[in-house]
Amino acid sequence: MGVGKSTLSVHLAQYMAIRGYRVALIDCDSQASSTTLFGYVPDLDLTEDQTLYPYLREDDMRSLDYALLDTHFDGLKLIPANLRLFQSEYELAARMARGGGRLLDRLAQGIASIADQFDMIILDPPPALGAISLSVLRAANALVIPVPPTVMDFSSTAAFLAMLDETLTQLASRDLAPDLNFVRIVASKVDENKSMQKELLALMRQVFGLAMIRTPMKDSAEIDNVTARLMTVYEVNSPMTSKAVRDRCLTYLNGVNEEILLDVRQTWPSHVERLRKEGHA
Repeated sequence: MGVGKSTLSVHLAQYMAIRGYRVALIDCDSQASSTTLFGYVPDLDLTEDQTLYPYLREDDMRSLDYALLDTHFDGLKLIPANLRLFQSEYELAARMARGGGRLLDRLAQGIASIADQFDMIILDPPPALGAISLSVLRAANALVIPVPPTVMDFSSTAAFLAMLDETLTQLASRDLAPDLNFVRIVASKVDENKSMQKELLALMRQVFGLAMIRTPMKDSAEIDNVTARLMTVYEVNSPMTSKAVRDRCLTYLNGVNEEILLDVRQTWPSHVERLRKEGHA
């Protein structure tokens, strides 16, 4: 069972597009869950040349523009992934071992090559801290980390954050540290009918404090049903479950995404004065 990383990434990207922002979602994970949620069968419908792979492999490529695909959401483009992207993990690691430390900047350079087309670019990274994840970390200016309130996931997140801190220290020693505007924790796949989850959710709020998104991303049969059909909650016009379940699901999804949007807007100088007038800054 996953933590809801790709589910959050895709719903966030679609929410931002619905709000009128120009968005790119870059699937950096060879498991290609985000790509699949856009209706693709990654290893049948897509070739490696439509993914990040050629750009990470070929130093003479200057732009990621070749990989941008239109989606069925106005203003939202996708750079897809498939299993071949996993090969680049080994290639990048081997080249870095031979002294190619600045290869960690390759993804950041690719993002810079398309940045003028978008208001925000969302990266869905691999689940482990490999070469591509380090490249994502180097390119990112914010992190959103989904954590289900279970003992195993909470323990794994604590270990991950410890590794992340160590990794950031090592990157900083090589002048490669990312410039992060914010780091946020989202409680994902929450079922508050389970007493242990309620206790762990309270503990997470205590431990993570203001870094915790206030709205939890509840576990929902609506999400389960739409993702089984390779869709999202924002795509279907009628409930897959019941109106009450769908409405409740949308309330929590919109709450999470709105909080993240507010964090993003607070990093935009042009929005600071408006947010201050709205009482958010």
